[in-house]
Order: sequence, then C-alpha cells, then structure tokens
Amino acid sequence: MADRAALIIAGPTASGKSALALALARRLDGVVINADAMQVYRDLRILTARPTLLDEAAVPHALYGVRPIADPGDVAWWRTAALAAMDEASETGRLPILCGGTGLYFHALAHGLADIPPPDPIARNEARHLLQTLGAPGLHARLLREDPQTALRLKPGDGQRIARAWEVLSATGRGLAAWQAQTQRPLTGWRFAAIRLAPPRPSLAAAIAGRFESMLQAGALAEVAALLDQRLACALPGMRAHGVPELAAHLRGEIDLPHAALRAIAATRRYTKRQATWFAHHQLADPARTHIIHARISDMQQLSESSLDFFVNFIINLKVEAAKTDGS
Repeated sequence: MADRAALIIAGPTASGKSALALALARRLDGVVINADAMQVYRDLRILTARPTLLDEAAVPHALYGVRPIADPGDVAWWRTAALAAMDEASETGRLPILCGGTGLYFHALAHGLADIPPPDPIARNEARHLLQTLGAPGLHARLLREDPQTALRLKPGDGQRIARAWEVLSATGRGLAAWQAQTQRPLTGWRFAAIRLAPPRPSLAAAIAGRFESMLQAGALAEVAALLDQRLACALPGMRAHGVPELAAHLRGEIDLPHAALRAIAATRRYTKRQATWFAHHQLADPARTHIIHARISDMQQLSESSLDFFVNFIINLKVEAAKTDGS
C-alpha cells in the first residue's frame, strides 16, 4: 500500500499557524486537525485562540472544542483521535493538516506511545487528593522517594504531570518512566511535510501582546467568569491555560486588569521560549519520512501569493512522492 501524505504546521503560540493552515487548506482541499492541547476544550474558544466560526465554515476542522474542560484529554487520547481524523480526511480525498504548538503531540504521533494501562479512577482520585493536600512540591517529594527515576524528570511545581506519575505508580505498581522506556510502535503508512514557523522574538512578543488585547475585547473575562462559576479544580489543565489564572485573580479582586494582562502576556512569552527550545531539539516526525521547511515569518501578511505557491508546490510534490513509495 502506498504511503499517504500529511502536512504538519508547528511553531510557538501566536506565530500564525492557524492562518497558514487555513490558507493552505483552501488551496489544497485540506482538513485542519488540531494539535494543541488547550484548543481541544470547548469552554476556551477565546483564550486559546481557536479558529473562528467563519474559519471553521470555510474549511473542515477536526478536534477543536471537542472536550469539556472538566474532562481533560491526554496525549494517548489525542493520538488515537488524530489518526482517525487523518484517515477520514485521506479517505475523502482531502489533505490532513495537523496544526498546533504541542510538541509532545507531534512526537507521539510519529513515534508512538508506550502501552501504559488506561487511567484507574481510584488511583486518579487519590492523586488529585494528594496534589490538593500536599501541593505539587509535597507530592513531588513523595514521588521522589517511591519512584525517583520518574520524579527526577519532573519539575517540583508541575502538579499535573506529578499527579499523573503518582496515578500510574499507584495503579500499576510501576513508575511512569519505566513504562515509557518500553518499545514504542512508530507510525507507518504516512509521509509528512512539516512547516515550522519561527518568527523573530520581537515580532512574536508584539503578536502575543496584541492578541491578548484582542482576547479581552472579544470577551475573555466573561469566558473565565463562566469557568469560575463551574467551581472546577484549579489543577485541571484547562484551568491553567494562559490567561485563565491571571484573569481569575482579577475577577476575585486580587489584582487589577492591567496587571492581570501583563502577567498573562509574560506567562505566554515564557511558554513560547519553552516551545522554541522543544522544537529546536526534537524531530517533528521521522526524518526519513519527513520534509521540513523552517519559515521565519514575522507576520502572516508576509505570506504573498508566491509564498503560498511555494508551500503548495512543496506539498503537491510530497503527495506525488508518497504515492510512489510503498508503506513499510
């Protein structure tokens, strides 16, 4: 069976991934598939900069706003859902376009995941209770005693990952690092083109600040107020999305709105630095089956028709090559 072609568009937050994905989906009859961990939550359209309703009407989109924030998705769920969306797109003659900034998702897609047992509800509740009572550093210290191999990979303040590691250890008697060391099954049957956006830092900083101001004007405060009304656990991944903790603090009367905005912008800028570091040190997909373009685009207006033509021709050639290559 011949390999099928797919496109990856990756890069830091506010780098213009969604606009490029939309433009290429129009030209290439594509389906835009979400590869951002926060954009899966239906409660966070504004603060995660999900595609607009007009964008979603213009070309097919998949895996955007498909989970309630109270029901967090994980990388294993995303990989299964993304592969199904890729298959569906390909079967209907459309090009799958995976768009997002969650590097772990791209890595898992290409390289597979260890066969860790599904979450155990009792172990999950135990982990959440310990995280709430001990705090992230306290639970990390306990994990360090019981499973140092995993704990040493985690930051003491990363409550979500620490709780997940404790959950796995409690449910299986085996540490997360040990599970992850198992042989993984890489993805076959697909060839990728990967466009990694890497705008200059000053341009990206300006884009982040401008986008957050637009979010406030679009109703970000009301979006966070609706979350607070649900009385959700603060440890949920979606409750730590950029802008949510800061605007929640403002709504509780702890800080004024200008300071909340500055904190949210600063947090987003720090995150983009971590994203850039990740993308610089990891492969988006199997190098033997992937062609990569590095694009230092500072503004989507720089995407002239000739630039789009270059990307389009690049991907068309990939599809021709993929059709000639037998899948392994």
